[in-house]
Amino acid sequence: MTTMPKTDAPRVKAPVQDRCRVLFADQLNLARGKYVPMSDAARGHTRMCVGTFAVTYDKTLVAAPGGGMLDGLPDMEVSFDPQAMRPSWDAGTKIALGALRFKGEPFVLCGRSALQRAINGWRARGLEPMVGIEMEAYIFQRDADGQWVPYDTPGAFVYGTGPFSDPAGLIDEIWATAQACNIPVESMNAEFDAPQFELTLRYADAMKAADDAFLFRQMAREVLYKRGYLLSFLPKPFAEKSGSGLHFNLSFTRDDGSNVFANDVSSGTLSPEMSGCIAGLIRHHEALSAIMAPTINSYARLQPASLSGYWANWGIDHRSVTVRVSAETGPAARIEHRMADCAASPYFAMAAMLQAALLGLEQGYDLPQPELNDGLETINTDRHTPHSLSDALDALEADTVLTQAVGADMIANFIAIKREEVRIVGEMSEAESLAYYLPYI
Repeated sequence: MTTMPKTDAPRVKAPVQDRCRVLFADQLNLARGKYVPMSDAARGHTRMCVGTFAVTYDKTLVAAPGGGMLDGLPDMEVSFDPQAMRPSWDAGTKIALGALRFKGEPFVLCGRSALQRAINGWRARGLEPMVGIEMEAYIFQRDADGQWVPYDTPGAFVYGTGPFSDPAGLIDEIWATAQACNIPVESMNAEFDAPQFELTLRYADAMKAADDAFLFRQMAREVLYKRGYLLSFLPKPFAEKSGSGLHFNLSFTRDDGSNVFANDVSSGTLSPEMSGCIAGLIRHHEALSAIMAPTINSYARLQPASLSGYWANWGIDHRSVTVRVSAETGPAARIEHRMADCAASPYFAMAAMLQAALLGLEQGYDLPQPELNDGLETINTDRHTPHSLSDALDALEADTVLTQAVGADMIANFIAIKREEVRIVGEMSEAESLAYYLPYI
């Protein structure tokens, strides 16, 4: 009798069919969720533990306000519209993006709900916030020892496209998958330092923009990971290379669809809406950094002369400032906020940005003079982001006006989790710190 040789070939699995992936972003911008049968998803809700808001990246439990650690870790409800499910990059799967409820009420720690409140504040003034999002990220590949090293792109250069910048065609795959998932891409290209890429999504109303950014980041990381690569949005993975940011391009439309900023640059006089927005973002600059740059690694990126949003300044068509007024007019007129990085939840960060901008308009904050210097060696302000996450958390805690506007309970929880992160990561070497963050950001 002939004995057939054994093989290590994996058995082919039938593709999963007819399921829903329910997702929400927590304040660490992790995509929390679960898979449920589509028949169960028709109910429009599922339950998860509030303890997702009581843990750090390394799963250390923290008695953070609202996180339920001292209250038996009760359940919250993830509520979604079954008719508004989105296509997934997983076969046989739809995605439902949920808002959180607790004991029958909107959950105070829900980033999506915080963003909706901020949007509603602008809608009460007859204006719809519109946001375009630019993300930057590096790609890693495994070396012979299985360690993550930079993706080999020897011919890459800034604004590079094609095989010299991306020999494995990874950006093509991300783009094609985004199209299949109805995530609208504006542009993609190599950035200044290889192997860094800029990934820009088409502008939309603020909630859709946040949804698109949240899903795009998760999709792109999962698609490349299956190919054996790691797409990292970590703000400063290499000390000798440029940092990776998250830029928000902000405008507002009236009921008739016109852009309220349309004539600001061409007229030479800023509208009350634009001047108020800029003034608010500058006034709350230091506190915003804790929300928009929420890791210890973020402050290696936020440095002078780094084009990263360090200085509390603004200017027209000036990339060395934090709040850049685009030179474009008409429908494309906008302001660009350049401080954030992709460790931030887009919901939480955009809620804070919109609330700070609204405070500037409603409270009549004074608008500083625009930056007319080079912004690199000569700057017209001495205000800047704090030099550490710990100091940024202090600034956020002290800014009670912004805290109340965004949500005091939400920020108290965030600060507690992040202070524990500071304690944990502060005892690590630089290499250990990168290893701590890299799998998640």
